[in-house]
Amino acid sequence: MRTVLTLVVVLVCSSPVRPGFLEEDQDVLIPDDWSHVGPVGPFEQLELTFALRQQGVDLLGETLRRVSDPDSPQYAKYLRLEEVSSLVRPSDLTQKVVRRWLQSHGVSACLSVLTRDFLQCTMPAQVAEALLPGARFHRYVRDGRSQVRSSAPYSVHDEVHQHLDFVGGLHRLPPRGQDVASHGRNRHPKPGLHLGVTPAILRARYNLTASDVGSSQNNSQAVAQFLEQYYHAADLAEFMSMFGGSFPHLSLVDRVVGTQGAGRAGLEASLDVEYIMSTGANIPTWVFTNPGRHESQEPFLQWMVLISNMSALPWVHTVSYGDDEDSLSNAYMTRINTEFMKAGVRGISLLFASGDSGAGCRHLTKEENCFRPSFPASSPYVTTVGGTSFKNPFKMTYEVTDYISGGGFSNVFKTPDYQASAVKAYMQTVGGGLPPLTYFNTSGRAYPDLAALSDNYWVVSNRMPVPWVSGTSASTPVVGGMLALINDRRLLKGLPPLGFLNPRLYKLQGEAMFDVTEGCHLSCLDETVQGRGFCAAPSWDPVTGWGTPNYPALLAALLDQ
Repeated sequence: MRTVLTLVVVLVCSSPVRPGFLEEDQDVLIPDDWSHVGPVGPFEQLELTFALRQQGVDLLGETLRRVSDPDSPQYAKYLRLEEVSSLVRPSDLTQKVVRRWLQSHGVSACLSVLTRDFLQCTMPAQVAEALLPGARFHRYVRDGRSQVRSSAPYSVHDEVHQHLDFVGGLHRLPPRGQDVASHGRNRHPKPGLHLGVTPAILRARYNLTASDVGSSQNNSQAVAQFLEQYYHAADLAEFMSMFGGSFPHLSLVDRVVGTQGAGRAGLEASLDVEYIMSTGANIPTWVFTNPGRHESQEPFLQWMVLISNMSALPWVHTVSYGDDEDSLSNAYMTRINTEFMKAGVRGISLLFASGDSGAGCRHLTKEENCFRPSFPASSPYVTTVGGTSFKNPFKMTYEVTDYISGGGFSNVFKTPDYQASAVKAYMQTVGGGLPPLTYFNTSGRAYPDLAALSDNYWVVSNRMPVPWVSGTSASTPVVGGMLALINDRRLLKGLPPLGFLNPRLYKLQGEAMFDVTEGCHLSCLDETVQGRGFCAAPSWDPVTGWGTPNYPALLAALLDQ
């Protein structure tokens, strides 16, 4: 017998949990901007990722809580990769059942990982379709880029089903704009005012001095790039020559993990590298670049598998990447959350951009809409960064909400304990100013956790200075660079790195932050909410989180244990 993945259409904002299904427990939707080419040949090679069911996930979660809670005796007592591996490694039975199943179909070209919880296997399309009944592999193209995915849901035999979380490389095609940089707001500066955000503007606003740069030998930071986004070393050198003269800095990336393409530099990649290296100045920086080695690979999943199994990693990672929650399965997101927990118990800080669609909008029917949260921004196990702009966009004034700043409430993950009181206080403060409760899940994980400027950046890309680049993919590396600087000071003092920041951040209750209390972000353009999502308020809010960092105060608050 086998478990068949039944298609269910549910016209509610929250996505119900449907136990017993693998990744594709939903409709298979091909984005409109991907063109169908046709079925692949039977002997065309595919690369699929099998996520084996892990052990010890509950204990992993409890360990993360203890090492991340500053009131816990176990605070910052992180695990080594080998200890994490022994905690979550699938049972011998699970490993044997899955391997026997693969081998029975002639699949032997598989690579495992240290934690033994992923298998990456190569096989012909006809074998993959026999292995996963129902799957039908087709080629799709967009902007000259080709991807191979299944046009139909798959099933697996019952004896294997209980040993797998999902199979990656079948259904997910990236939507346009998945990396969340945006370019241009059609604004025109007035004479005598600054012409956009540069490292000097950021350092002045967040009170970083020329001496706030890295010096520890054991510190590093990283950005991750997907979907054929590359940075160019010449752009970084030019950027630092133009904008880095007032502080010590590095002009070369320390390490590239993956393959740097030979094409034009991507604006997203240039932005991420230039601003994490100018904020987290003088700190060695890694760039993870993964366009996908094969048409059937999912670059984000490949990056996640990689960092889950590298023994030596930077302490801070910033990622400008997201999908709509409702485009992903609960099984997939839950397993990715486990991978985030594995990073957290090792002392690694993961920062994700909150997105550039405000509260988002999902059209349920012609008359009914609801907000549309983004993942991984909605994960309880990452620190999510929203966006702000200056009240006067060309003068260094106080900050207000950037209307694109992603934020809201998860439809899948419940409010974590560390933020429960902050969310409750926001609900009570705003009261009647909230959107209708049918638009969002009041009991969901709320995001973002904090914010930074996300509007009107200067970037050097393809040797050209580019103005007015905006998005939470700008604010995220800026916050990441500041956390890397704080790690630097902690390491020099003999303290461990910050690790998963959220429990400690929420216990600060806004201390050391510039509170953002003005502005709302965008949402559904309908008669009910008329394009308005959530609004900023005193203390925490689901638009800018706790606000933006006052670096010296935040350093002092996070340097005491």
